[in-house]
Amino acid sequence: MTYFDAATETLPREQLAGLQLGKLQAMSRELWGRNAFYTNKWKSAGVSPEDIRSLDDIVRLPFTKKGELMEDQATNGPFGTNLTYPLDAYVRMHQTSGTTGVPLKVLDTTESWDWWGRCWGHVLAGAGVTAADRLFMAFAFGPFIGFWAAVEGARKIGAVMVPGGGRDSQQRLELMREVGATVLCCTPTYALRLAEVAHEIGFDLAGIPMKATVHAGEPGANIPSTKNRIQESWTAKCFDHAGASEVGAHSFECLHQPGGTHLIESEYIAEVINPLTGAVVNPGERGELVLTNLGRWGFPVIRYRTGDLVKMNLDRCDCGRTFLRFDGGILGRADDMVTVRGVNVFPAGVENIIRKFAEIDEFRITVNKVKQMDEMDIEIELCEGADPDVAHQLAIKLDSMLSFRPRVHHVARNTLPRFEMKAKRFHVKHDA
Repeated sequence: MTYFDAATETLPREQLAGLQLGKLQAMSRELWGRNAFYTNKWKSAGVSPEDIRSLDDIVRLPFTKKGELMEDQATNGPFGTNLTYPLDAYVRMHQTSGTTGVPLKVLDTTESWDWWGRCWGHVLAGAGVTAADRLFMAFAFGPFIGFWAAVEGARKIGAVMVPGGGRDSQQRLELMREVGATVLCCTPTYALRLAEVAHEIGFDLAGIPMKATVHAGEPGANIPSTKNRIQESWTAKCFDHAGASEVGAHSFECLHQPGGTHLIESEYIAEVINPLTGAVVNPGERGELVLTNLGRWGFPVIRYRTGDLVKMNLDRCDCGRTFLRFDGGILGRADDMVTVRGVNVFPAGVENIIRKFAEIDEFRITVNKVKQMDEMDIEIELCEGADPDVAHQLAIKLDSMLSFRPRVHHVARNTLPRFEMKAKRFHVKHDA
């Protein structure tokens, strides 16, 4: 079993809690009076660092929401007041993808960027990556944090990092074969796109000695049928990872893959709450993930409501780690759910059904209203030579799973967009 830091990853939970408390207290004292955002926020809530005497006291601190950080930057542009140090102490700037609005800018000091690298070290080590591996980063490096921190993680582990920017998909495949890439880092969508291109041009993926694919940027690697398709296409083990620009790289799959991801509890404190009431839910119950990062003092998030839905599992994993797990990884987002004909629908659930049809290369889902009745339209692109009747078969399958029948349309090849970073396949249109 490969660990990044065996000493903390296998700590008894009581000692792990003590480690978290010490880091939380030290960070709170550092922020007080230096970080205007949290100093003002805590003063308004009537709390101070002295009030944090145990981990249970974390509930005395108010939640943080992304909207607050966005508003703070809009009012105190360009970077807002959630900066603990003078601006010249920061060495990196990245931003969120902006898929839900104006991008949030996030800054890192030398110390917090090193922390990012350690977090990604856990992600890569969890997938069995060692200094003997060659990691191919199949994306263009832009302001979205994407796999920027994975580069730091590879350096921590000592693996060779091969950048794949400035190339099209065919050129990336050829470079992977040329250098003997053993690990692929990209979004789940792009791993499938590379496999699609390989099939189209007659490129034999077996010529690449790939042993693992590590994914970030979007859901997919935690969706069983999508994970299976990636593994079958690449003949390599597929690993999920979760994180966000404002939060950090927080969870990863281990080699054992017990059907979920480990939280890096040496660097994070997790709570799972009812998204409507804010009350803590019991382990095993679905709720919204609330995270506090413990090593990013320059741009911290304390009790941050991620919007991600998870189920917490405190049982020890067969891999030997004592870090808690999220069964099924990130199950969806609280704000992603839509109601169609009285049925609550999550995009990940629909994708899991669609990806079971090997004939389907790409798809797009649109929910809209027709004569005041919610309708779901699904466009599908099929592999070359596939029977168009797959559209009818998918509609029947979805009907049985969702209790209503979406309208499934077969469209011509290369009609639907392809994505290198975050895919946008789920659209909701409202009446004007």
